[in-house]
Amino acid sequence: MLVDSHCHLDRVDLEPYGGDFSELMTATHAAGVSHLLCVSIDLESYPMMLDLVEPYPEVSVSVGVHPNEHDRREPAVDELVELARHPKNVAIGETGLDYFRADGDLGWQRDRFRTHIRAAHEAKKPLIIHTRDAREDTIAILREEQAQAVGGVMHCFTETWEMAKAALELNFYISFSGIVTFKSAASLREVAAQVPDDRILIETDSPYLAPVPFRGKSNEPRYVDRVADTIAGLRGVSTEYLAQLSTDNFYHLFSAARR
Repeated sequence: MLVDSHCHLDRVDLEPYGGDFSELMTATHAAGVSHLLCVSIDLESYPMMLDLVEPYPEVSVSVGVHPNEHDRREPAVDELVELARHPKNVAIGETGLDYFRADGDLGWQRDRFRTHIRAAHEAKKPLIIHTRDAREDTIAILREEQAQAVGGVMHCFTETWEMAKAALELNFYISFSGIVTFKSAASLREVAAQVPDDRILIETDSPYLAPVPFRGKSNEPRYVDRVADTIAGLRGVSTEYLAQLSTDNFYHLFSAARR
């Protein structure tokens, strides 16, 4: 069985399913996906997201505000900790730094990142990290805030092996999305081949970044098998082995998830 360790179910296109979320979940189960982590990107849509997945024990959630959500309400540590008490919640995030789509003074991103790390410490739950074009600051802040005490995952990893090693030293897992299937991702595939067995995760980041052969279309959790196939080939193991490995890693990191 497979686990999609990072998706946004409240944003997946339901048109192929007649607008019926339950039909999407049926298709997901039929593809062999046994658990999903539905990740928050802002506090305004969090209640709706939670309501959507509440009936599904095979879906866990996180709570956080994405670094690209500039105009959203800023979270406070105590608010994140309180929201993280929900039985379905297994993590804080996604949070991090993204300098690719932002300019000017980005102190607000760094402040928000620190808020999430401090909330993770209090909630005793791992972090889901988004990082783009911010390698040095991401690692520096994780070190300064002693994030290794809670650990977490570098989601949708697209950075260098050097950054991966720094994250691994900080007790973080490395998760790969459909990007690893792209022809242009040769250097990323090299990283995916090197991450230790006990630190690798797979995800879709649905509805974004659909893997080959669905690239350019709306992504879905059921396509996580394409990510598993690709990484298994890179590592010289069977897809079944990679699926079991990444599933076990998921439940080890997100220990609050219902297996």
